[in-house]
Amino acid sequence: MHLVIFGLGYSGAAVARLAVAQGIRVTATSRDPARVAGPAGVEVLAFGDALPAGVTHVLATAPPGAMGDPVLQSYGAALASCEELRWVGYVSTTGVYGDRGGDWVDETSPVSPGQERSRRRVAAERAWGDLASRLAVDLFRTAGIYGPGRSALDEVRAGRARRVVKPGHAFGRVHVEDIAGAVLAAARQGAPAGVRVLHLADDVPAETAEVVAEAARLLGVELPPAVPFEQAVLAMSEMGRSFWAENRRVASARTQEMLGYRWRYPSYREGLRTILAAGG
Repeated sequence: MHLVIFGLGYSGAAVARLAVAQGIRVTATSRDPARVAGPAGVEVLAFGDALPAGVTHVLATAPPGAMGDPVLQSYGAALASCEELRWVGYVSTTGVYGDRGGDWVDETSPVSPGQERSRRRVAAERAWGDLASRLAVDLFRTAGIYGPGRSALDEVRAGRARRVVKPGHAFGRVHVEDIAGAVLAAARQGAPAGVRVLHLADDVPAETAEVVAEAARLLGVELPPAVPFEQAVLAMSEMGRSFWAENRRVASARTQEMLGYRWRYPSYREGLRTILAAGG
């Protein structure tokens, strides 16, 4: 295997680290390689450079812009003609389902994007799907990502956390290590050509106030103040309001079955405990 990862952000770097640990050759791209300290064992190239020779697997993590998917804009022709390429993974978002009023969606649910950024994601998914006539294309619809350095523990420690109370409004989450584990499980399967939808979301969608309360409990500090949503929304950014405008629960049992991979962190409770125990 030779895996090329387009984008060494939080999730891309986690996949790169695990892939190297599994003995996979990894090349990653960055728009400014001189300023990026890639994980040990990862070759970092400038985004826009030629596709490396011998690439067999590709993971794209970059979000689409107003002009479309940046990876396909720069590398679409090269990927379409790459004879060695066998698998493509695209990291998308569960936002493509829009607002479901708290109802569950699974991997077979139709998309119904309610926001412009989600409509761009749907368009990007379809564009990546155009490669599926000869390749396996996995669309990873990902819930809220957390992990070391990016969790409710950090918010509580910094004094920024609030328990925003909106009863019945639950968010899906996924630990970054489970993203890496699931992505590599999918890449190694040797799936046939075609498009597959996979959900990267843990088993317990939860209200934000519950997660913040658990983080405070683990840290042994006083609970942050509870703030009714109607009050909190007045101080939110446009992006923040857009996240709270949608409510859905995301099932992933089918994904775990297809991949033969069970979440290491099936809920935020296991995730937060492990982050804290590791000093995060």
